[in-house]
Amino acid sequence: MFGRKKQAAKPALPVVQTAERSPAGLLPLQYAAQSRAERQLYRSLRESVPLIDAAIGKIVRLIGTFRVVTDDPAAQPLADALNANVRVNGSALGLGAFATRYLDDLLTYGEAVGEMLLSENMDGVFGLYNANPDDVRIVAGSSPMKLVVCLNGADGGKPVPNQSLVLASLLNQQSGTVRGVSLLAGLPFLSGILLRIFQSVKNNWERAGDVRFAVTYDPKDGQFSEESARQIADEWKKAMRSDSVCDFVAVGNVSVRAIGAESQIPDCQVPVRVILEQLVAKLGIPPFLLGISWSSTERMSAQQADILTSELEYYRAAVEPAVRKIVQTHLRLSGCACGFRLDWEDINLQDAVELSAARLNNARAMQLEKEYGLEGLNEG
Repeated sequence: MFGRKKQAAKPALPVVQTAERSPAGLLPLQYAAQSRAERQLYRSLRESVPLIDAAIGKIVRLIGTFRVVTDDPAAQPLADALNANVRVNGSALGLGAFATRYLDDLLTYGEAVGEMLLSENMDGVFGLYNANPDDVRIVAGSSPMKLVVCLNGADGGKPVPNQSLVLASLLNQQSGTVRGVSLLAGLPFLSGILLRIFQSVKNNWERAGDVRFAVTYDPKDGQFSEESARQIADEWKKAMRSDSVCDFVAVGNVSVRAIGAESQIPDCQVPVRVILEQLVAKLGIPPFLLGISWSSTERMSAQQADILTSELEYYRAAVEPAVRKIVQTHLRLSGCACGFRLDWEDINLQDAVELSAARLNNARAMQLEKEYGLEGLNEG
C-alpha cells in the first residue's frame, strides 16, 4: 500500500551546486549537515541557560490546541476520536500532545521527525511516535521537493521503510539544502559570554563572599621562631572553626586583614542585560513573559503581544502540515475521502476582545453615516 510507485520520467535534479563556504570557512554550506555535537550543544544551551528553556516552553504552550473539522458530518466522530485518543509515545494521548513535542524538537534542532503507527487491521492510525533526532537524518530524495528520512548508521544510513508513514519538517529551511535552522542558532556565542559572567560571579563570591584572612605576626623583641608562628596559626584556626564564639589571643604585634577587602566585585548588570536583550530578540518572547521586569509601557506591552501572536501563527503553520498528514492518513484508511480543516483556538482572550471592540466601533460608525446620509462622502 505504501510502496513507492515507478515514475515515467526521472525528475530533474537541482542545477545550482554552489560551493560557498560557511562563515567559519570549514565546510561548504550544502554539506554542512547538522551533527550530533551540534544537537548536543543546543540541548546544553537549554540546560545551562534557563531563559532559553523557558522561552521555548512558553512558545510550545502558547501555540494552543486545535480541533479537526471535517466536511462530512459522518466522518466527524472519527476525527474527534483521533484528536483525543491517539496514543503518543506510549504515555500521552491526543494530537495536541504529539504537536507540542514535535514543535519542541523543531524549535530546538530546526528539524523534527515523527512516525505514524497503524492498527492491526490497517484501518487507521493507532499511535504516533516522536523520533530522536540523533537516530535519523533528513536527506533529499529523487526530487528536490521530496524529503527522505534515513537511519543514521556506519554505512551512511538507509531510508526508513514506508516513507508514507514518516513525518518530517524543517524550520527556516536553507536555500539549496535539506537542513533546517534551529531557533537557537546564533545563541551559543552570546550564551558563552553570559555563562562566563555567571562563572566569574561565582568565583568572585567564593573568594570575597567567604572571607579569608591574612594574619601577620611581628614579635616585640624581633625574635621570630617557627614554633611561635605555628602556635599562632593553630590558635587562629581554632578561633575560626569553633562552633561558639572564641577569642584569639596572641603576644606581639599581630595584624589581621581580610583578603580582597580593598577590591570590589565588578558590576555585571549592564553586560548581562545587554546579552539578555539579544537573547530575547532572537527568541521572540516578550520580556514580561519570562519574568524580566524591564521598564515598559502598556502600549509597548500590547505591541509585544501582537508580535508574539504573529510568531505563534508562524509556528502553527510550521506544524500544521505534519498534523494534516496524520489526519488525512487516518481518514483515508478509515474509508473517508472527505476534506477537513484545523480550527485553532484563539491565542488569547485579549485579541478577541479587541477585535470585537473594533467591529462594534465600525458598526456604530456605519449606523451614524446612514442616519446622517454620509455614506458616499467617505468613498469620494
